[in-house]
Amino acid sequence: EDGALAPLPIREDSASGEISLTRLQKRKVGSLAEAMAVLAAGATNRATGATAMNATSSRSHGIFTLALELTKNGATFTPKLHFVDLAGSERAKRTGASGERFAEGVQINKGLLALGNVISALCDRQSHVPYRDSRLTRLLQDSLGGNSHTLMIACVSPSDADLDETLNTLKYADRARQIRNKPIVAQDPMQARIAELEGTITGLRARLAHFEAGGAAADAPPLPTAAEAAALGASGGGG
Repeated sequence: EDGALAPLPIREDSASGEISLTRLQKRKVGSLAEAMAVLAAGATNRATGATAMNATSSRSHGIFTLALELTKNGATFTPKLHFVDLAGSERAKRTGASGERFAEGVQINKGLLALGNVISALCDRQSHVPYRDSRLTRLLQDSLGGNSHTLMIACVSPSDADLDETLNTLKYADRARQIRNKPIVAQDPMQARIAELEGTITGLRARLAHFEAGGAAADAPPLPTAAEAAALGASGGGG
């Protein structure tokens, strides 16, 4: 159709494992106002349509990503914040959807089902997590089972007519709450490696000083592990 947005292929960086969209536009921002302006501009691309339950129903999921660059004590950190607005699951009987609206609802529910399967797999610590079953779960791979903290806000209705939807939403959110990750600081790879080497040098110097003072091998300070060396180097102990 004229004016329709072309799908963006999903790519995975073989070195870092980072998931990205080919040809995705990135905008540099330096303030809250600029970030909100980009969010507003992106929101205009979201598909909406009228159903029997909502005159401006979201017909797509939305993902807004802030890629930050922070510098502290000479070290550069590159965390990302993914803000995800999921279109609500729907039953055609209640929405009265048909034709194109019905097909959109099917795709929305398929994405949410795939996301639910991924969340269940992560909670049960299964060896295979089906990220590739949906474009939505593929894009959210880093936000769910990767190096991340995940927070889900559930929107529910106080109406007893929506009891089934409310209960299902709360069950969905409760499963997401059970995901347990161990995130690490997102530091520039080169600086992280330098910090690790500096920490190792500090450990070697401590051992050398011990032996030069006539200390016994059994009492020598152990060499730090890679993680300990990185932390030691980042703290400035490798100077």
